[in-house]
Amino acid sequence: MSGGGGGGGSAPSRFADYFVICGLDTETGLEPDELSALCQYIQASKARDGASPFISSTTEGENFEQTPLRRTFKSKVLARYPENVEWNPFDQDAVGMLCMPKGLAFKTQADPREPQFHAFIITREDGSRTFGFALTFYEEVTSKQICSAMQTLYHMHNAEYDILHSPSADGQDDSGMDDGEGTPGTKLQRFNSYDISRDTLYVSKCICLITPMSFMKACRSVLEQLHQAVTSPQPPPLPLESYIYNVLYEVPLPPPGRSLKFSGVYGPIICQRPSTNELPLFDFPVREVFELLGVENVFQLFTCALLEFQILLYSQHYQRLMTVAETITALMFPFQWQHVYVPILPASLLHFLDAPVPYLMGLHSNGLDDRSKLELPQELEVREDPSSNKDLKVQCDEEELRIYQLNIQIREVFANRFTQMFADYEVFVIQPSQDKESWFTNREQMQNFDKASFLSDQPEPYLPFLSRFLETQMFASFIDNKIMCHDDDDKDPVLRVFDSRVDKIRLLNVRTPTLRTSMYQKCTTVDEAEKAIELRLAKIDHTAIHPHLLDMKIGQGKYEPGFFPKLQSDVLSTGPASNKWTKRNAPAQWRRKDRQKQHTEHLRLDNDQREKYIQEARNMGSTIRQPKLSNLSPSVIAQTNWKFVEGLLKECRNKTKRMLVEKMGREAVELGHGEVNITGVEENTLIASLCDLLERIWSHGLQVKQGKSALWSHLLHYQENRQRKLTSGSLSTSGILLDSERRKSDASSVMSPLRVSLIQDMRHIQNIGEIKTDVGKARAWVRLSMEKKLLSRHLKQLLSDHELTKKLYKRYAFLRCDDEKEQFLYHLLSFNAVDYFCFTNVFTTILIPYHILIVPSKKLGGSMFTANPWICISGELGETQILQIPRNVLEMTFECQNLGKLTTVQIGHDNSGLYAKWLVEYVMVRNEITGHTYKFPCGRWLGKGIDDGSLERVLVGELLTSQPEVDERPCRTPPLQQSPSVIRRLVTISPNNKPKLNTGQIQESIGEAVNGIVKHFHKPEKERGSLTLLLCGECGLVSALEQAFQHGFKSPRLFKNVFIWDFLEKAQTYYETLEQNELVPEENWHTRARNFCRFVTAINNTPRNIGKDGKFQMLVCLGARDHLLHHWIALLADCPITAHMYEDVALIKDHTLVNSLIRVLQTLQEFNITLETSLVKGIDI
Repeated sequence: MSGGGGGGGSAPSRFADYFVICGLDTETGLEPDELSALCQYIQASKARDGASPFISSTTEGENFEQTPLRRTFKSKVLARYPENVEWNPFDQDAVGMLCMPKGLAFKTQADPREPQFHAFIITREDGSRTFGFALTFYEEVTSKQICSAMQTLYHMHNAEYDILHSPSADGQDDSGMDDGEGTPGTKLQRFNSYDISRDTLYVSKCICLITPMSFMKACRSVLEQLHQAVTSPQPPPLPLESYIYNVLYEVPLPPPGRSLKFSGVYGPIICQRPSTNELPLFDFPVREVFELLGVENVFQLFTCALLEFQILLYSQHYQRLMTVAETITALMFPFQWQHVYVPILPASLLHFLDAPVPYLMGLHSNGLDDRSKLELPQELEVREDPSSNKDLKVQCDEEELRIYQLNIQIREVFANRFTQMFADYEVFVIQPSQDKESWFTNREQMQNFDKASFLSDQPEPYLPFLSRFLETQMFASFIDNKIMCHDDDDKDPVLRVFDSRVDKIRLLNVRTPTLRTSMYQKCTTVDEAEKAIELRLAKIDHTAIHPHLLDMKIGQGKYEPGFFPKLQSDVLSTGPASNKWTKRNAPAQWRRKDRQKQHTEHLRLDNDQREKYIQEARNMGSTIRQPKLSNLSPSVIAQTNWKFVEGLLKECRNKTKRMLVEKMGREAVELGHGEVNITGVEENTLIASLCDLLERIWSHGLQVKQGKSALWSHLLHYQENRQRKLTSGSLSTSGILLDSERRKSDASSVMSPLRVSLIQDMRHIQNIGEIKTDVGKARAWVRLSMEKKLLSRHLKQLLSDHELTKKLYKRYAFLRCDDEKEQFLYHLLSFNAVDYFCFTNVFTTILIPYHILIVPSKKLGGSMFTANPWICISGELGETQILQIPRNVLEMTFECQNLGKLTTVQIGHDNSGLYAKWLVEYVMVRNEITGHTYKFPCGRWLGKGIDDGSLERVLVGELLTSQPEVDERPCRTPPLQQSPSVIRRLVTISPNNKPKLNTGQIQESIGEAVNGIVKHFHKPEKERGSLTLLLCGECGLVSALEQAFQHGFKSPRLFKNVFIWDFLEKAQTYYETLEQNELVPEENWHTRARNFCRFVTAINNTPRNIGKDGKFQMLVCLGARDHLLHHWIALLADCPITAHMYEDVALIKDHTLVNSLIRVLQTLQEFNITLETSLVKGIDI
């Protein structure tokens, strides 16, 4: 363990820990590298392609059948200085494999022998990393034994080749290589063969620095200058040992926020380290990644990495593999890759690729045909990067500065995106109730983040990505770090930087509230970050000791040009125990410089920021003066606080207006309330910003802050008070009436009304297991109250407990300023003008109780019904299973996963018993949490041999609007305008009972129905209503076309009902007969007739008992979906059956009206109509 010593000191004090030399050990000779795993991999891939194993492997260029010069041999660590350091034990195997991942390479004078630089990473078991920087170059082989061994290998290779192939000219085709075109390898013979008498043999050698931090540019300069000293004709000014000793022992690590200059062999080398409040050190050129992969591929790769896919990078250049891998992981800030990370995978570890875990690995390619065999989205065509061969010239400060600037610009933009996206993450962190040790022990079972509440605040476009990202290991580790590090002192440095950025955004949002949006928000930190780098590079903080002559024996330090010398281990193995260079008080110098720099920074900070902080203090209300306010009168309190309170009120006014304008969409713009460009913000983010505002209002003037949500804390206190008063029986009668007051029935007199209760709504939220934090619960409660149009009312009730408000808030608090509070509640009342589904649409996986009421006709024997009824309810988010309804039970409650907005109800029975006929007037379904009530009109019989013989019907529902809450008198009469259109549906026992419409009215109703569908598709997606309602509702397309087909229908005989479906079936029979007799007028007409017959047959064959009108509805829906309605109308108008079944005045016999109808229906062709499952269940077309 020599050489921790002397100048080593503590771990972070030295720039480099080791200098390593790897290469050919002439004593052990040539040892083949263990590449069996790689051979199997290649042969397996080739066998799949059906090629001969031997041929494939010779073209592959990666196993023992290839020419000896192309084979790889084991490399060894020849020397390392010092032998070991305490804080970073030397890992010989890892360094050896990563310095030369493919082992030794041999070349002749005819091959290119440019030196190659690459970086690598060694990850220890505890997750800490050490960085390595290697320069590989070629030296002439001077050992006669090695040259003879290579010659022998060639003789053996040629003999084997001759046996396996038909003998060629003198057996000289010794390469056996393809040149890529499939021709024999004679052209490659002089490159890939070796003759000891005429060729000079070269072997690869590697010099390497192992460092605690990734100063890639500086290390590259050190190694390149050392190599230059060896290859230049003039000897360097000092022996190489002096420069290596200097880097190992006399160059310190620059402290955070400082820059350092030290001397290489030929020129100065500069490195700079970011301060603790900047993005972490990153020295690889980000620009190169974008140039190699292109922007689209970088983002695709970045997304895959964030979602923890298995990623394999593939390149001919080790340094490119490292650059891409390090860039992708650096851009993840503040998240860190948690899985297998091997940017350069040594050839002997290829079996790692079979690991069943996420990984990010880099695989070196040969640059031969094998590139086409790996189908990788990350790999583009490998092209030469114009800047890759340029040495980094330290004197060219401008070029280096440009690289630094571009790096920090791109990284700041990415960091800014995450900061904006996760600005509120902290309030959704679930802090453990137990101590850290037991929490860590049970970590697997613990929930650490309130995902449902966090996602409920996010813009809709983010959700597909975020919902998956929150499940990754990197996000879980990030939150674990947050929980484990309460204090700033023990915080992870990355987390500290991120949290400081989040705090800045929060502070900014308090002063100038902004709306969250999925639109790109410009990064404002770029200039500041660039200036910090420029300052460090413009004024170097510290210059290290210059290299100097060491105490070497006479004759040491000589070397032969072109060969890296054998270094003197006695001078390099230990650092200076105590000498004049290290005693020059370097730490004291740093401290002195630190103090000076901090002092100037503080002065500068105060000057620059003073105005901003003063303004902030004014806005927020100075905490120093607040206690004195308690003795003042309310008017003085209001006067003192008027700026802050007025600011909150103004923000509330702006937010409510903005949300109403957004909700009303184009209508609001047409009415002059806003501009087109301000609409289009997601509803989620608008409500999230309203929740932020409510939290700020409830946090203002708090006596003691309890928990992370002031609003929820207030609600819990209120709940506790009510419970206490109820149990003690001291609650006033008026209080009971207020809380248990029943909202006016949106339904009919027979459905018991839903209670309006602030406490009940809180209980609903408390029962949702997915919501884990107080902030999440407060936001869910706000969403529920908005959806129920009770937000203003609930908050008014909450604040009506004046004793509680006085107990919780200081006298100057916003919530104790009566006038402002009234205005605030009034602004919130305006939300009742629009319908929000902000609770239903966000908490899609929760269980919701639904209440069903079936209203049969009382007059027509509903009580005698003997069959077993069933019901199935569908919504935008899903549908229930078939629910069996107990006989003679017309009202029931069931629980299922949130169905979203309800759209249809399928109702039917099993036709059992003596009296299996049921006349249902309508069905009502109510969401017991949100109170939304849907009415599904029916007015038809369910039973065989009555009406159209249907045993089940699909009913289309509409949301009933709640009445204004001005008049609080109980009213048990349903609102007139919401009644079902009894005229059309209620007792449709035979078609001729329907009101007769004239052709003009029918055309108008069809025009309006089609126009409704066209408008539906021209609206933004979030403003669209229910398409099912437009197709099958009271004034929908099905109803309008039914009127058209009913017009002029010949009167049926007594007691005999004839339906439109009867006519359609006859038409189908006619066309099928016509087709069999091959009396087809034209091809086009033939296709239409065949389609029509196919659809009618499929509907008739459905296992469902939907009746004739139900079948007609299904045909119209399928025709609209497949854009066939206008063809079918033309077909039916020309059908001879029409002449028999319709009077002469019928609409379908008037060619002018039919053509007009066809033109109207043709407008639906441009829209992609998707039908709800319940409408076409049982049909597979």
